[in-house]
Amino acid sequence: MNLREHTYYLLEPGDGTGRIIAFSIVILIFLNVLALIFETVEPIYRLNRSAFEAFENFSLVVFFIEYLLRLWSCTTNPRYAHPVKGRLHFFFSFFGLIDLLAILPFFLPAVGIDLRFVRTVRLLRIFRIVKLVRYSRALRLLGKVVMDRKEELLSIFFVLLTLLVVSSSLMYFVEHDVQPEVFPSIPSTMWWGIVTLTTVGYGDAFPITALGQTIAAIIAVLGIGMFALPAGILGAGFTEELERMRVSGDVDEPAQCPHCGKHI
Repeated sequence: MNLREHTYYLLEPGDGTGRIIAFSIVILIFLNVLALIFETVEPIYRLNRSAFEAFENFSLVVFFIEYLLRLWSCTTNPRYAHPVKGRLHFFFSFFGLIDLLAILPFFLPAVGIDLRFVRTVRLLRIFRIVKLVRYSRALRLLGKVVMDRKEELLSIFFVLLTLLVVSSSLMYFVEHDVQPEVFPSIPSTMWWGIVTLTTVGYGDAFPITALGQTIAAIIAVLGIGMFALPAGILGAGFTEELERMRVSGDVDEPAQCPHCGKHI
């Protein structure tokens, strides 16, 4: 095994040193998210500004080195085997773009971008938490289920979008004349439609006519059913994927009692 292959397997979650490196990066990601949260607490940030900046610089260096090593060693993976096209494929892959977003604030000050824009883009650090997908089997499983069921989920999304447009339009024409300030236009009424379909009901906009209240009640009931459908689809997808993994041996079978054979 040459140095590039050894580097690749060290950066992938596995056993031994690779597991230690993966665990360290996960901890660093969590610490970055905590730092971003506490930076918004002005008294804490004002008293520890130098510590926050030092930690951010340290994190950027670590993530930058990790990104370069991944870009260099990715050709070990057969998907990225070509020395040029393979690295371009990795660069534009999901994980490659997430890794790039995690280090993007490192480059912005160097290219002379307005510091106000830099402060805004520093919020891209929150994307570092998405890097956890690389190290979490459960998150990878969720991503696979979503991709496998994307057609069904997209179909439900378009049905929900259609229901939102229809319900908002009906409510606008029913309530606009009696509440022009609450339902001034169909786009504004869509806020009421979203709140009603999700059964949140903030109470900032609601119908006062009998017909409007009847329509709202029907839409609220339909919303409960429509938002239950994605949960059912994802649940079925998880069941099928776990069964497939169990059959193929990708997951460990539950331990069995040596006497009665029941799962422990």
